Order: sequence, then structure tokens, then C-alpha cells
Amino acid sequence: MSIFKPINENQAKGKVKKIFEDIKRSRKIKKIPNFWRSLAHNPKLLERTWNNLKQIMKKGALDPVTKELIYVAVSITNSCEYCIRSHTFAAKKKGATDEMIKEMIDVVGIANQNNKLVEAYQVEVDKIYK
Repeated sequence: MSIFKPINENQAKGKVKKIFEDIKRSRKIKKIPNFWRSLAHNPKLLERTWNNLKQIMKKGALDPVTKELIYVAVSITNSCEYCIRSHTFAAKKKGATDEMIKEMIDVVGIANQNNKLVEAYQVEVDKIYK
């Protein structure tokens, strides 16, 4: 259950309304997701988070699908159901296939397993990797 009730997008005013419009236009959606509606309680945070996300998730050295899959992978590791679902949806919208998502999940699983083993065994980093 949310700490604060998400802002109703029809009641948004000023800066929040402008950001909501930008989110809908940029993401090609008709309804503002709960995450953004929740952040709208703090317009400065909403603006900063939206601007950072737009900047980081745009096409760069990594294509948008890869960026979305990385976002999902980190969200799996951090146990953020909301982010897993929303960014899996975004990845599919940008062209990720079910096979790509399953393979990414396998990579997340083996990386988390092996990270824990390295930490448990206190494995020293090989000189070649330094």
C-alpha cells in the first residue's frame, strides 16, 4: 500500500501537469503510471527523476532494449516488483522478445549465485583483472 495516495493526473497543475504531459508524449502512453503519480507529491523530485530517466534511457552506446533489460536485471536483484513489471513491459514495447527476457533472467540468476559464492569463499581477484 502506498504511503501517499498517487496524485490524480486530472488534478495535476503547473509543473506536475507539464511533466505528466511530457511523460505521456515521450512514452506514447495515455495514462500516467503510479510511480510518476506518487513522485508528483514532490514536484522537484518528479522533475529531476523524469529528466534523469529520459537522459539515461535514450539511445546511446547501448540501444534502448539493452538499457531496459539492464534495468529489469537490476530490479530483479533489488526485488522491486513494480520496476520489474514496468520495465519488462517497456522492453517488450521497444522490441525485446520473451526469449530475450528469459535469457536475461538466466544471466541475473547465475550472476547473483556466483556473486554470493565469491563473497562466501572470499575469492581474491585475479591479477589479470586488476
